[in-house]
Amino acid sequence: MKKSILAALAGVAILAATPVFAQGIGHTFFMRGSIVEADSTGTVICIGKADGAEVGQSLEVYRVKSLPGPAKGPPSYRRDLVGHVTIDHIFDDHFAHVRVADGNPTKHDIVELRRK
Repeated sequence: MKKSILAALAGVAILAATPVFAQGIGHTFFMRGSIVEADSTGTVICIGKADGAEVGQSLEVYRVKSLPGPAKGPPSYRRDLVGHVTIDHIFDDHFAHVRVADGNPTKHDIVELRRK
C-alpha cells in the first residue's frame, strides 16, 4: 500500500513539474536568439544576461528560408544575413532591447553574436 501511494505521489510530482521543465526547454532550444518583437516601440530579442549578453554587443541577424528539394528526404534550409543589431538595454536573464544598426530585421529572425 505504501509503495502505491509513493508511486502515485511521484507521478503527481512529475506531472506538476512538467510545465516548468518544458518552459526551460522551449527557451533553450526554440526561442533563444529570436527577435520576439519588432514594432514602433523598438526591437526585443530573446538573449539576456544568462546568455552572456552585454550592452554594446553587436549581433548578426539571419533569416531562415526553406529551399525546394526532393519530395522525399529531409527539408533543406538556408540562412541569409539580413542585418546587424546592437544591444542597448538588457531587461533580465532572457531579454534585451536592441537598435537596428543596418538591414531590415523582422520578428522571428535569428540573432547571433558576431564571431571575430
